[in-house]
Amino acid sequence: MHAKENDTDCRPENLLSGIKNRLLQQLAMSVPGGGGSLRVALHRLRGVRIGKVVWIGYQVLIETGYPALVSIGDRAIIGVRSTIIAHFQELRGVTIKEDVYVGACAVILPGVTLGRGAIVAAGSVVTTSVPPMTVVQGNPAKRVARCEIPLDSKTSRREFIKHLKLEISNDMK
Repeated sequence: MHAKENDTDCRPENLLSGIKNRLLQQLAMSVPGGGGSLRVALHRLRGVRIGKVVWIGYQVLIETGYPALVSIGDRAIIGVRSTIIAHFQELRGVTIKEDVYVGACAVILPGVTLGRGAIVAAGSVVTTSVPPMTVVQGNPAKRVARCEIPLDSKTSRREFIKHLKLEISNDMK
């Protein structure tokens, strides 16, 4: 989703809505419980579009100024201390599709779509969109593997690794 300049998602916020938004963000960053909880509800109140059965980790920062530019699909997992920035100059919006796993301390930048079942490794900085069922890591995040099953709370580590197809790039040889 890339919002247009005149889109209602990008209207300058007034003082009261800005204060409300920041207070809800601070509360969401610190309340206990990540899945289907108060944390998810607080982000929804801010305007973040969030699907069903989503888990948002502790101290996750989701777009402070324009939360409506962020869309998170069903069964997504957003790791502890991750950051989602959805606007910078002409770049607008972040879309996180269904069954996406974002590792701890990852940074998702504006204009990015994370395809269904994509996995962002911990500490990665995602500057471009990620295709479905693809594992990325690094700064900037690069494709390192394809996955045949989503990594979710019900998938065992052993089962996930069994279905992982590593890609060897020239700089890994």
